[in-house]
Amino acid sequence: MQKYVDAGLVSGLAAVILKGTEVVDVKTWGHADLEAQTPMREDAIFRIYSSTKIITSAAVMMLHDQGVFDLDDAVADHIPEFRNLRVMKPGATAVTDTEPLQTPPTLRQLISHSSGFTYGLFPETPVDKLYTEQRIMDMNSSLAEMIDKLAALPLIFQPGARWNYSIGIDILGRLIEIWTGQTFRDFLRERLFEPLGMVDTDFHVPEAKHHRLTKNYQPLDLRDNMKPGLKPCPDLLIGSVLAPKRFHSGGGGLVGTIGDYTRFIRMIVNGGEWNGKRYLSEQAVALMHTNQLAPGVQVRLPTWKMPDTVFGAGFAIKNAPAAGEPASAIGEYHWGGMAGTHSWIAPRANLAGLIFTQRAYGFWHPFSHEFKRLAYQIAGDAK
Repeated sequence: MQKYVDAGLVSGLAAVILKGTEVVDVKTWGHADLEAQTPMREDAIFRIYSSTKIITSAAVMMLHDQGVFDLDDAVADHIPEFRNLRVMKPGATAVTDTEPLQTPPTLRQLISHSSGFTYGLFPETPVDKLYTEQRIMDMNSSLAEMIDKLAALPLIFQPGARWNYSIGIDILGRLIEIWTGQTFRDFLRERLFEPLGMVDTDFHVPEAKHHRLTKNYQPLDLRDNMKPGLKPCPDLLIGSVLAPKRFHSGGGGLVGTIGDYTRFIRMIVNGGEWNGKRYLSEQAVALMHTNQLAPGVQVRLPTWKMPDTVFGAGFAIKNAPAAGEPASAIGEYHWGGMAGTHSWIAPRANLAGLIFTQRAYGFWHPFSHEFKRLAYQIAGDAK
């Protein structure tokens, strides 16, 4: 990993390897702040962006365990504002060119990114453009206000027809508020962060911890992810993480340390229980890494190739090993964040790994693939 630091591709890295639930290696490389020459530390705080999604999905499945909802419930049964949703016609170029829903989107489709909602991150449709223009995820708004904006926009395909990375997990954050009467942030803190000891995970970094926040960088050339050179990257998508904000994004808003996230991952690896406390049933954890997509539907991202991949109630699931990986990588479940915070669990190899950096865009970057290949070679069981 040092070669990626030396080449100016990442500023610094932190990594953890697990055999079963046992931490067998912890390592850091490089700097948390290049300009200040601050070394990367084990308790550095990262913007984990879409690694937030796995935590939100786990929180949702905790309520599924309580019988609060069924995965095949229509979303509109719980969010009445969505009762009149429409869908863009195939090939439409205007957001007004819509058709009725064939079937309403379900919670199963919402958590697996197959509901027809989009994100605005990839400008593939006129609806994506509106997500950006209307600031659907305005950091000065609330999750309830987000729902009102979404209700006025069409879906981009009929629910279940395909996979599309979406705002669905942020909608689930609002559903947690509706179901529990708590704020989304309070629910996460009381049900997950405090009991698991995730003391540095939140939607902002308190002033006393600002010195531990890793600086975010971006490549000098966004078109070539292996071209050396970095420059500081502003916090555009989720706003500043240095002070509290109204919008608590279940899809990408959390900050935290690799140690905190390791506690969460160990609980998942252990079937939903940790240190004598059960957070999730074994059945709920299994649903998180069991395909929830319709037959024939697979993960499709416009920017990154992710072949032979389906999606569960929280995790992507790999149905074939990537280049250089053993057969025991089949069934690996994983996800990561835009700035390069990756975690993965491989049951057949009895292995899990986490590697964090702050490089926008560091998702699906070669550093994380090489780290995983090396971990399989060094520590993975062959099954």
